[in-house]
Amino acid sequence: MNDSSWGAPAGSGRGGPDQGPVPAGPAYDRQQAAQTRPMPIVPDVPAGGFQDGHGRGAAHQSGPLFRDETPHEHPQEPMPSPTPPPPPAPSAPRQKKSAGRNLGAAIGVGVGLGAVIIASLYIWPPAFVGVIAVAVVVGLWELTSRLQERKGIKAPLVPLAVGGAAMVVAGYVRGPEGAWVAMALTALAVLVWRMTEPPEGYLKDVTAGVFAAFYVPFLATFVALMLTADDGPQRVLTFLVLTVVSDTGAYAVGWRFGKRKLAPRISPGKTREGLFGAVAFAMAAGALCMQFMIDDGVWWQGLLLGLAVATSATLGDLGESMIKRDLGIKDMGTLLPGHGGIMDRLDSLLPTAPVVWLLFVIFVGSA
Repeated sequence: MNDSSWGAPAGSGRGGPDQGPVPAGPAYDRQQAAQTRPMPIVPDVPAGGFQDGHGRGAAHQSGPLFRDETPHEHPQEPMPSPTPPPPPAPSAPRQKKSAGRNLGAAIGVGVGLGAVIIASLYIWPPAFVGVIAVAVVVGLWELTSRLQERKGIKAPLVPLAVGGAAMVVAGYVRGPEGAWVAMALTALAVLVWRMTEPPEGYLKDVTAGVFAAFYVPFLATFVALMLTADDGPQRVLTFLVLTVVSDTGAYAVGWRFGKRKLAPRISPGKTREGLFGAVAFAMAAGALCMQFMIDDGVWWQGLLLGLAVATSATLGDLGESMIKRDLGIKDMGTLLPGHGGIMDRLDSLLPTAPVVWLLFVIFVGSA
């Protein structure tokens, strides 16, 4: 072992065998100094270091001083036994894809409404005009109530309800001219009725009222216009069947295969695959209905009719979704279990009615 490891460096004052006397410290015999000096015993010192006999600092060494010296055994606390890992949590059962609504209630309500519609159509057609008028009044009530609750818009319900019902009857009795006159009078009644209240909010209230008059009763009047033809019940039933089939095809195909969103900012649940399903189902149903239910109808006309219905029904559904998203609601009402409100069922029917009426007039005439 080199003594420089434990002593001072060369030239620090301790002489070697052939060096002169040590300048400081006790006297040493040269002959004794020439002999190999034993390793000094290093006492335990604090961690800050120690000083040798001449006051010079020496580095503190950790660990044993000699190879045969064992470090001081410090008693150690027994290591705690390792805690066994918790058993893996059982994986949650895979949930089935939800359809998003109560199908049992929806089917039951749909069957009930269908029975009322078919009975009124074929037993006494004017009764179906009453069914349209009732649906219009309830739809106006739902729309105006949501506007007032969510936006503070007070569209006057009384002139809207009276004018809307009159609009449907006028269209059935007097044709398109009667519907337009009733629409104009309803708008005028909304303007006058709102004058009985303070002027604050007048513009937004009457604007919403005129919009509601056009959106609900005026568009519904085209269903009554279909009924005036000789094969009116068949035309109305074709219109209803194609709209329902389009909605069902979009729902079924989109629920099973839908991946690409159609309009995620408006209605996140609608997919492009669902739109293709709506078009395919509606075109097939249109070809069958036009060939076997409509007088002088041809199957290829039904293909075009089905395509138009699928397009207008989808746009109508998206339009009401925009209204509901602006209002911050999911459904317009809760009157129909599994469906929401009346307006949630009329959303695709209302904009489709004038499209179907116009195509019927083009293909087979209005009589």
